Amino acid sequence: SIAMPEDPEVDLDSLRERVSEEVERETTGFIRIVALTTALLAALAAISSLQAGATVNEALVLKTESTQLQSQASDQWAYYQAKGLKEAVARAAANSWLAAGKTPPAALISSADAYASQQAGISVAAKKLEAQRDARSVEADHLLHRHHGFADAVALFQVAIALGAITALTRSRPVFAGSIALGVAGLVFFVMQYIT
Repeated sequence: SIAMPEDPEVDLDSLRERVSEEVERETTGFIRIVALTTALLAALAAISSLQAGATVNEALVLKTESTQLQSQASDQWAYYQAKGLKEAVARAAANSWLAAGKTPPAALISSADAYASQQAGISVAAKKLEAQRDARSVEADHLLHRHHGFADAVALFQVAIALGAITALTRSRPVFAGSIALGVAGLVFFVMQYIT
């Protein structure tokens, strides 16, 4: 199943307002570092969210193209079978002539041979469409994998931002360390989507 990116579960706007209020009241370097880190995490979350949306949209387009190519390939295979039936009918008619001890009309034999020849071309076209379908499907699956990585990065960044806001309110260095750790983990997820 394809999960579309959703709005953040955490009310980041109110958290940012609270952090801004604390920064205005506090003149120490620690709170300013927390605010700067939180702003950086918010920017990374926004970029990750955009990438998650872009990759899932591109994957959906490719899956749609793959489905259309499958339909075209199925049409080609139906055409292939129709030519095969016509060839079988022509050969059966020619065999009837032979069974009666007569020479079958040349047009009957040439029709059967033409149908067989046409089948070969139709088969090549159908296989080409199937190869294109498979390539689009594989690419879409890769993009969906990347989408999930970007979505995971967004979630980690959001939690890191929330912990940054808690740090600004409580001045707890361990909470800030957790915020940084989750932010780094989100960054790893984000970067990995470009490497894999």
